[in-house]
Amino acid sequence: MNFHDQINALEDKHLLRSRKISENAQGVEMLFDGKKIINFCSNDYLSLANNEQVKEALIQGVKQYGVGSGASHLVSGHSKAHQALEEALADYTGQQRALLFSSGYSANLGVFSALRDDVDWVLQDKLNHASLIDANQLIGLPLRRYLHNDLASLTSKSEKQTGQGLIVTDNVFSMDGDCANIDEIEKIANFSNALLMQDDAHGFGVFEANIPNNSIYMATLGKAAGTMGAFVAGNDDFIDYLVQKSRPYVYTTAISPSLCCATLKSLELIKSGEQKAKLLANIDYFRNFAKSLDLNFENSDSAIQPMIIGESGKALELSKKLLEMGFYVSAIRPPTVPPNTARLRFTLCANHRFEQIESLLTKVADVMA
Repeated sequence: MNFHDQINALEDKHLLRSRKISENAQGVEMLFDGKKIINFCSNDYLSLANNEQVKEALIQGVKQYGVGSGASHLVSGHSKAHQALEEALADYTGQQRALLFSSGYSANLGVFSALRDDVDWVLQDKLNHASLIDANQLIGLPLRRYLHNDLASLTSKSEKQTGQGLIVTDNVFSMDGDCANIDEIEKIANFSNALLMQDDAHGFGVFEANIPNNSIYMATLGKAAGTMGAFVAGNDDFIDYLVQKSRPYVYTTAISPSLCCATLKSLELIKSGEQKAKLLANIDYFRNFAKSLDLNFENSDSAIQPMIIGESGKALELSKKLLEMGFYVSAIRPPTVPPNTARLRFTLCANHRFEQIESLLTKVADVMA
């Protein structure tokens, strides 16, 4: 295989991905190549990744448990810290049990791997996260997708299925920022003899979880919680079943117990509501100020605020101009998003200040003119 030619072809199409090296902690203000920039592309929605209380909890966790867990949960890697976090997450989400995974990607693969012999069909939202699509392909069932957030499309497709089904949706969609109608999807699932699964990676900690009875709930801890990992929550029997059947759970080393200590502190701060209130105020301010400048953003009440540009090269050019002005905003291009929908993806955090938002959007208006 000629990898060099393939890389050149991606670059010619403005689809080549690259990394920037940060020189300080994750936060609203970051350093790249010695230059301070205002970060508007982090998923650290509640600004907890560099929170002093969370860092101190991590340090204390290292002192008590060391660095690594040493083994999988089913061997010797499941500590009191892991157990305490699972219990706290179950309580926070109102579920009987929760099970920790190393990442949201691993958790989604884990759920599908456990269910591979139990479901006859799967229906997924057209814009679900890549991990859900990959997990579907893993179990060998056809990838069937209904139109994005289209209940009529879901109903029509589900009525054609027979046997035990699985209906899967993101809650907050990562590239569009809009939300699924969980209540209505639950009704369709019940009518269709289907189990409902939702991926709440971008909603956990920001919005109250809506988890129907006997459904599957997955959320990540590396975004609003500011740490690392993920969990699946549900009833006792389902979580026990995952412990037996989920290959990524059985065969992966457990996350560091010290990270569990940090996440327990993070969960306390989430419950207090202070950072959430700041984030929601920033979202409202961003939306209103953008409207005053006649900037055309998608309809989103979440921390994710996309502006559709269309062409990948143009999105990259605008992102580069904003970076030169001191603002880091990602250009998201295919295949992450559908063809001809390349976009600037603005993400808001609790610790952004109103004046930073104003300055950013003023610069956006300038580069779009």
